[in-house]
Amino acid sequence: MGTSETPGGPHETAPGTPDRSPERDERTGRAAAAQRMQRQHEWVDLQIKQAMERGDFDNLPGAGKPIKNLGTQHDPDWWIKQLVEREKISGVLPPALQLRKDDADLDARLDRHTAESEVRRILEEFNARVIKARYTPVDGPPLITMPRDVDAEVEAWRERRMTRRREAAAARAARTAAAPPPQKRERRRWFRRRAG
Repeated sequence: MGTSETPGGPHETAPGTPDRSPERDERTGRAAAAQRMQRQHEWVDLQIKQAMERGDFDNLPGAGKPIKNLGTQHDPDWWIKQLVEREKISGVLPPALQLRKDDADLDARLDRHTAESEVRRILEEFNARVIKARYTPVDGPPLITMPRDVDAEVEAWRERRMTRRREAAAARAARTAAAPPPQKRERRRWFRRRAG
């Protein structure tokens, strides 16, 4: 039988059996893994200190502001509500409520597009969802959302777009009128005649 030396004394091992005793540090005689764990907090502290010196923690969102909703009544679902709000998760409402929300946001969604074909596609998709919800029995609040008239909505989209263009042109004209006139600089000749 073979033996392996450990600080607690020799342990006998069967011949051909691999030595499973913990790795030892030659200087201290302690297990290397235990020493690494003991020094891990020093490594973490060093990483944090270096990150602070680099400025990685500067200007984080919410820095210097009070914690939101601190001190209100305990709500066991606070984290899921904040996740839904922060990540703007949609599609978890009952169909009737989701369609109401989509109906309220539809004009703003249409205004983000510049192609009439895309606006028509979005309106037709919305109308198809409303009609499908009307003929699908569901639990929950009643469906009060109505389909939109595609031609009338496209015309309203055009009008809003023209209004925005006129307002932008007026703002540019006001900025141009308020700006001081450019000063004329005297042109310098790049060559001079010699006197003589």
